[in-house]
Amino acid sequence: QVTLVESGGGVVQAGGSLRLSCEASGPTLGTRAMGWYRQAPGKEREFVAAETWSGGAIYYGDSVRGRFTISRDNGKSAVYLQMNSLKPEDTAVYYCVADPSVSRMAHDGSADYWGQGIQVTVSS
Repeated sequence: QVTLVESGGGVVQAGGSLRLSCEASGPTLGTRAMGWYRQAPGKEREFVAAETWSGGAIYYGDSVRGRFTISRDNGKSAVYLQMNSLKPEDTAVYYCVADPSVSRMAHDGSADYWGQGIQVTVSS
């Protein structure tokens, strides 16, 4: 069983930056791909970013591409999300996810493991 714990959320003004962190524990097969989803109130869950263990494949959602950067530290079993040029519409609960397949995570909207979620609020 993989456990994911997010940190780094909070409140920031529009145009600002935040960095989310997620540390994983458990079988490494389950964290072959790690990434982020988000869900805003009243909206459907949205894919944000995902990356394979090797970093050979990285995916971004259309709404964050060019502003957000995903990275991993495999030594720490961690994944990070650097969020720049934040907009009020980025306000959401952000979930760290892990799955053996990055394709499933990025294209199918699903993952085997989910963190508890962390709030990011961008004020205008």
